[in-house]
Amino acid sequence: MNSTLVMLLAGGVGSRLDILAYARAKPAVPFGGVYRIIDFTLSNVMNSGMDNVGVLTQYKPLSLMQHIGTGEPWDFIGRTRGAKILPPRTGEKESDWYKGTADAVRQNIDFIENRDSEQILILSGDHIYRMDYSELIKFHRTKRADFTIGMMLVPWEETVHFGVGITNNDNRIVEWEEKPEKAHNNLASMGIYVFNTEYLLETLRIHQEHDFGKNIIPAAIELDRVYAYPFDGYWRDVGTINAYWSANMDLLDSKSGLDLKAWHVRTRISEEGRLGDRSPTLVSPKGSVINSIISPGCRIMGYVENSILSPGVFVGPGARIVDSVVMHDSQIMASAEIIKSILDKNVIVGENTVLGDGRVDIPNREKPHHLSEGLVVVGKGVEIPTNCRVGKNCILQPGLTPEDYPGKEISPGETVRPRQVEE
Repeated sequence: MNSTLVMLLAGGVGSRLDILAYARAKPAVPFGGVYRIIDFTLSNVMNSGMDNVGVLTQYKPLSLMQHIGTGEPWDFIGRTRGAKILPPRTGEKESDWYKGTADAVRQNIDFIENRDSEQILILSGDHIYRMDYSELIKFHRTKRADFTIGMMLVPWEETVHFGVGITNNDNRIVEWEEKPEKAHNNLASMGIYVFNTEYLLETLRIHQEHDFGKNIIPAAIELDRVYAYPFDGYWRDVGTINAYWSANMDLLDSKSGLDLKAWHVRTRISEEGRLGDRSPTLVSPKGSVINSIISPGCRIMGYVENSILSPGVFVGPGARIVDSVVMHDSQIMASAEIIKSILDKNVIVGENTVLGDGRVDIPNREKPHHLSEGLVVVGKGVEIPTNCRVGKNCILQPGLTPEDYPGKEISPGETVRPRQVEE
């Protein structure tokens, strides 16, 4: 697969992930204890035998760039191998920021032209799945396609979020609907594209539109050979808070199809604060862990069930964590209770505090479309006071201190933010 050049789109803002993507690009959000979301796409590329990757970054890329580094954890290093970070071309007229997926690739035409390739494989860095891209390339070549799209069947009610294709008996796409209100098919784009290199370069020069789904695909199917590559394995777009939480929970379900070991997913274990020289996990005689993933450096003196703990998490005596995701170096103090919550890094939960309190379950008042499934989301570096009760669908914004809270009771659906940023 050395004739295939990979362009990995990793610049997404991740607005639907809300505060989890507040200070990082969406692909850099931690996942599954020790991983980041982008690890899945990078590992797919590695396991498919491809070794030249351009990573297109944009929104708050620092942690993502540090994580990828030279690409060594995924074997993208050597005389003919590499992973190159491609930031937006700042300083050029009207091109300081990528305006869409096609525009992002267009701004990096020189990177493509300077590498000898027959096909360009365009991927997104914010999906959880396992795919052998070499089979996709073989399909593309067998069909003598100009352009091939990885596609899968999704529930009909979800088609409004995707580009949807209608195909003939040969898998050739004959009609296209971009995020239709009422779809005529439920075969949805996975954001995975294969182009013949010369065809892509010519297309980007002729068509100045900004997006593949909205602009390039509808025009291409009228004149060119555009095919759908069918995929039926595990795939999840973790672009929403609930989808992110659900994908993490799938790691704990042996029947979900999400299997990190079988998928050979790699990450940068030497990254500061992740694994490195972390001590072994300690579970005290009074601690208990049931159906959970516990990373190195954790100290468990309480009860953990159906949850995922990143490195360095402390669970105090009498504390309970259930159905939750807790990221690096967070501290859950004695007798605190964490129920169906997502805690970012370096969160401190005070003694006797409860997150996910009560049966009342109303959507978040400010962002009802982002948070309505009963989750509590806590931003990076938040400190929650002792004896506090936080209802469902609450957002605690990054950097909160005990002085920022309006009281000990945070009603369901509320958002708490640092006082200094309030108007």
